[in-house]
Amino acid sequence: MSKRINAKYKINRRLGVNLHGRPKSPFNARPYAPGQHGKNRKKPSDYGLHLIAKQKIKGYYGSIGERQFRNLFQEAVRRRGDTSENLIELLERRLDAVIYRMKLVPTFFAARQLINHCHVLVNGKKVNIASYQVKDGDVIELKEKARHMVLVLEAANSSERDVPDYVQIDHAHMKGTFIRAPKLADVPYPVQMEPNLVTEFYSR
Repeated sequence: MSKRINAKYKINRRLGVNLHGRPKSPFNARPYAPGQHGKNRKKPSDYGLHLIAKQKIKGYYGSIGERQFRNLFQEAVRRRGDTSENLIELLERRLDAVIYRMKLVPTFFAARQLINHCHVLVNGKKVNIASYQVKDGDVIELKEKARHMVLVLEAANSSERDVPDYVQIDHAHMKGTFIRAPKLADVPYPVQMEPNLVTEFYSR
């Protein structure tokens, strides 16, 4: 396994979960923390549990930076309703998350790269910002050149995960629609996410 792949998946062993449920993860073979004391890690404190919950969500969505993640949380607080549900909605409305959910890429990192390289259109207009907030009914598609990339074709044909019902996708034309914002229970996380603990972390 290359150093690059090891680096991408090392967060799994650090957090003690196969964060994206992928068969390549080193956690599948070594389900414990790295280091000589990894197998004997002590039970975390309440603060540690809250921190891990935050790191799991940040890591799942492609290791979002702390400032950007905190801004998302503050926006979730400002909105009416449950803060935890609002946070998940904001994360799932990110353009990189939508591209990933539509199975146009294998990872969030690949989604970000595809967007940064100007291969993605939203309602017919180029968008190169991964954190762009997609609205209900927005149409997302790949440019002609990107539709034939090996990475895109392999992701579309992969049986590793399914497309959730809050997005629609036509893989023949690499074009889809964001139907609605999901609730926490709708999001197909391969591991348990606890955004309520993230709320407690920032409310200390």
